[in-house]
Amino acid sequence: MPFVLYLLGLAVFAQGTSEFMLSGLLPDIARELDISLSAAGALTSAFAVGMVIGAPLLALLSLRWPRRRALLAFLVTFLLVHVLGAVTTDYGVLLATRVVAALANAGFLAVALATATSMVAPDAKGRATSVLLGGTTMACVAGVPAGALLGELWGWRSAFWAVALVSVPAVLAILWSVPADPAPRSVAAGPRAGAELRALRSPRLMVLLLLGALVNGATFCAFTYLAPLVTEVTGLGTGWVPALLALFGLGSFVGVSAAGCLADARPLRLLTLGGPALLAGWLATALTAGNPVATPVLLFVQGALSFAVGSTLVSQVLYAATGAPTLGGGFATAALNVGAALGPWCGGAALTAGLGYRSPLWASALLTALALVVGGLARVTRRGPAAAPRRATQPSRTDDSPAPSTTAGEPADGRQGR
Repeated sequence: MPFVLYLLGLAVFAQGTSEFMLSGLLPDIARELDISLSAAGALTSAFAVGMVIGAPLLALLSLRWPRRRALLAFLVTFLLVHVLGAVTTDYGVLLATRVVAALANAGFLAVALATATSMVAPDAKGRATSVLLGGTTMACVAGVPAGALLGELWGWRSAFWAVALVSVPAVLAILWSVPADPAPRSVAAGPRAGAELRALRSPRLMVLLLLGALVNGATFCAFTYLAPLVTEVTGLGTGWVPALLALFGLGSFVGVSAAGCLADARPLRLLTLGGPALLAGWLATALTAGNPVATPVLLFVQGALSFAVGSTLVSQVLYAATGAPTLGGGFATAALNVGAALGPWCGGAALTAGLGYRSPLWASALLTALALVVGGLARVTRRGPAAAPRRATQPSRTDDSPAPSTTAGEPADGRQGR
């Protein structure tokens, strides 16, 4: 993999940290700005909404810019609004910075996915995707706990300064390492946008996006409510919560890394095995949540399975959207964030209904089961051979394994015969 992809992953790490770090900073923000905790919580919701709306919209607008310019514009905007957020004393301004940061994050990730896959071989999209999404998993492992620690030591503003600081090397890396487009894309922005939009009409692509949203929804449904599960059901002290969150994040990093090795060569097999295993894992975690030995092990395993399946679905979106590399990345980003918003809502609804602290895990299992059903129905409906991009521009790779019920029925699997 080109080294610049890892530096782009550093930017994704900073952005993922920004997205998730507020969970440990909200009480301090509410106290200092003299607002309610629910108003502080709206900062998280604003970021999620900005990601969902911004991903396809900013990807479309960025078609008029060379990719290096688009990446720089989004990342510098992201950096500057964190500086503003770190110094403002006005809640309205802080809320606006979260929306703008989310828009910049969404645009950056959409263009970064297109840039990364354009810099590798046509059959290496899964590995390129895993490098970028590895930044998000490392945010769970290190960024979010570090943000919480900074908040404890020097106040919530220090976490915003840290995110801005971590973004600086990625800005320099883009300036020095991302190749400029051979010709300004603004010349053909209109036709190109129309062509990319037409390329997104594929039913298979729509199903892959739905599956990505459901799997990510299941992930964040459980992840969001791990703290009360650990303290109220497993019986561990509050001091264990950061460690188990980090353990889940470490598992997600392992899952993304493993998927990067397998998603190009055997994605169909990975999804065939990974989808049912993910469902079984959520069920097992719910049933054994009171066991302080089994729970940490299962959280690690579920982190790995969730992100292995999720990142593979993202890479399959990019394979399916060969004719729309930028908008494909934008819609993949939007789908993941729809899931990130849907999952916590489902878990919260289950808790509000009085179903107990295990209920978010049951909701995660339900969302995963729904993904299996959707994938199975799509497979039955299509009944065609799996397709994926070959080294030219048209997809034609097939796999020797049976089609899974966890995909749109047709993700790429197996390397092209040589």
